[in-house]
Amino acid sequence: MVQPLSLGGDGPTVAIKDCIDIAGYITSAGSETFSTGPVAAQNATVVDNLIAAGCRIIGKANMHELAYGMTGANDYFGTPINPIWPDRIPGGSSSGSAVAVASGLCDFAVGTDTGGSVRQPAVCCGVFGFKPTFGRVSRDGLTPVNSTLDCVGVFARDMNMLQTGMATIDPTFKRTSIKHPPKLARIKSDLTREVGDPLVISLMESYPDMAYEQLPHMGAAFDAGMTIIAYEMAAEFGHLIDENAPLGDDVRARLIAARSVTKDQYDAAEYIRATFTDEVDALLARYDAIVTPALPVIPPTLTQALDPATILPLTRFLRPFNLSGHPAITLPARTNTGLPVGLQIVGRKGADADLCAIADWFVGCTPYFRGPALIKEFEQ
Repeated sequence: MVQPLSLGGDGPTVAIKDCIDIAGYITSAGSETFSTGPVAAQNATVVDNLIAAGCRIIGKANMHELAYGMTGANDYFGTPINPIWPDRIPGGSSSGSAVAVASGLCDFAVGTDTGGSVRQPAVCCGVFGFKPTFGRVSRDGLTPVNSTLDCVGVFARDMNMLQTGMATIDPTFKRTSIKHPPKLARIKSDLTREVGDPLVISLMESYPDMAYEQLPHMGAAFDAGMTIIAYEMAAEFGHLIDENAPLGDDVRARLIAARSVTKDQYDAAEYIRATFTDEVDALLARYDAIVTPALPVIPPTLTQALDPATILPLTRFLRPFNLSGHPAITLPARTNTGLPVGLQIVGRKGADADLCAIADWFVGCTPYFRGPALIKEFEQ
C-alpha cells in the first residue's frame, strides 16, 4: 500500500501518490515499466509545499498503473486492500492514498484526479475526497506530465483535516465559514435505488427546499472527458506499446484503444468542454453550489470488477467536472445495508475554500454524512 519513508517536520502525517516526484526516490507511477528508475532529481512543487508547512511525509502510496484505471487494482505492486469493505475495490487511480487515510496510517493523503481518481476511491473507502479547481495546485513534478484534466487533491477522515491538507498543498487556500445556509441545487441523475433512496432521503431531511436542476450536456461531458484523457494518455505513453514495455493487461488494452482516438474526435470533445463549462458556470451564477450523487452504483467487489462493464459507470457524475475544471468534493456515507455511497458537491471555479465551508456545513447538519464515524466503527 505505502512505500515507507520519512521526510519533513513533525506536523500532520501525509502519504503521497507514487506519480508525484520526491527527490531521491523513483516515481514508478504504479508501473513495472518505471519501477527501476531513474530517481527524481527534485521534489514536485506540492511536496516542497508540504515540507515547508512542516508536514511529515510517511511514504509513497501505491496506485492504479499510470493513473489510468478506476479499480485501484495493481498486479505488479499489489492491490491496496479496502480496509472497511475488503471484498470491494479500493477505487482508483489513487487507491493507496485512500486506503492509507481510511486505515489511519496518516492524517491526510495526496492523490491526483483526472476523471474522479481522488473522489471515487474516497467514496469506496469511506473518507472525504477533494478535487480543487483545475490549475490551482501546481502539477510540476507529476506523471503524466501533460494533462488538461488532472488535479492534485487530498483525502482525509474529516473536513477539518481535509482543509488542513488543502492549506498545505496550496498556501493560497484560506479557510472560511458560512453564516447562512447555502443556496444549493440538486442535479437530475440516473442511478440505482440502492444508492439514490438514502441520498435523497438525507437531502430532503436536511434541505427540503433544495432546487432540482439539469445539466443537459452532462452525459456528453462524460464521453468527452473519456476522449480527452485517451488522446492525452496516448500522446504521453503510447510509445510504450511500440516498445513492448511491461504493462498490466488492462492498461495495455486502454492505451492501444487510446491510440485510435483522432484529432477530430479530440476537437469535438473540446467543443463539449466549452459548452458544458458554460452550463455549469451559468448554474453556479444562480446557486452557491450544485449537488450530485458521487457514484451511480455501489462500488463493485474485486471479482465483479474483472468485468470492465461494471467499472465504466463509476465516474459518470465525477468525470464531467474534470472536463469543466470546477472544484468538487465527495462526502462519504453508507446505504441501509452498510455499503459505501457518497454525495458530490461542486462549487465555483476558484472558490475552493467556499466549497469546503459548504461541505463542512453540510456534514454538520446532516448526520448521514458521518465521515469520522465510518472510521471509528472500523477501528472498533
